[in-house]
Amino acid sequence: MSETLVPAQPDTPVTAAAKEGAVVARTPTQLAWRRIKRDKVSLAAAVFILFVILVAIFAPVVCHIIGQSPTSQDRGDHGLTLDGVPVGPSRYHWLGTDEVGRDVLARLIYGSRISLIVGVLATAFELVIGIVVGLLAGYYSGKTDTLLSRFMDVVLSFPFILTALSIVAVTGPSLWVSIVVITFFGWSNIGRIVRGQVLSMREREFVEAARSLGAGDLRIMRKDLLPNLVGPLIVYSTLLIPVNIVSEATLSFLGLGVVPPTATWGNMLAGSADGLYRVAWWYLTFPAMALVLTTLAFNLLGDGLRDALDPRADRVLATK
Repeated sequence: MSETLVPAQPDTPVTAAAKEGAVVARTPTQLAWRRIKRDKVSLAAAVFILFVILVAIFAPVVCHIIGQSPTSQDRGDHGLTLDGVPVGPSRYHWLGTDEVGRDVLARLIYGSRISLIVGVLATAFELVIGIVVGLLAGYYSGKTDTLLSRFMDVVLSFPFILTALSIVAVTGPSLWVSIVVITFFGWSNIGRIVRGQVLSMREREFVEAARSLGAGDLRIMRKDLLPNLVGPLIVYSTLLIPVNIVSEATLSFLGLGVVPPTATWGNMLAGSADGLYRVAWWYLTFPAMALVLTTLAFNLLGDGLRDALDPRADRVLATK
């Protein structure tokens, strides 16, 4: 009896149970996004930062909607009392007024522009200078490393406030003076971090392989070393922006930053420091809250990015 040949059946679809046990390849970006989605605190911080950025960008539109201006003075009953005291939060001025009847909410909105501009630009300049100096110091040994490392130590030894006073005494206070002063004191920290990372990578196999293939020093630093620094620098930048925002507020508070009547959170705090907060608590409270919440949000986001970009994060989460 002859055997009947049965044609081979096509492979059946993989069941869901089989898929569960399969290993799915993911890129580092996908892994980082999966980790950050689990961190609800970091997501909330990112949403708050995005809200502050949008409010700063569209400050004229927002102030037009609320019907207020950061410079207009309301000296009527809605802005100042008969005794010249600022009026508290009301339906006319949602967060109250300052000592000359200006709307606090409008000044807070425009003040966020200054804080973000200084924080982002100063951080960007610090990154550029710190990466270049750190790469050169870490990659080249001997006199180059010693000279650049000692130069960074000298920069770190300058007192922040006294140096700012000296510069402002010569040039006068302004937005760009604040950015220059903050950049001068911040880039050396990034340079030391980059130098340490490069020192630990310059003798590894992938660098030696690039050298053996005839790659030059500039190409090795640009193509092999710098991409491995992106993760730590992203995290550090997120943590550095709030530091620069607080530094700008400090300079403005001391009269070394942006010149009034331009609204900044620092000079708003300075305006309430002469005893105005005793009769107008809102003029001190709301700028301080804006400064604290913004810096806290950046710090929380930086912590979340640090955990998300850590390749050991999945193992740590699995053990919990």
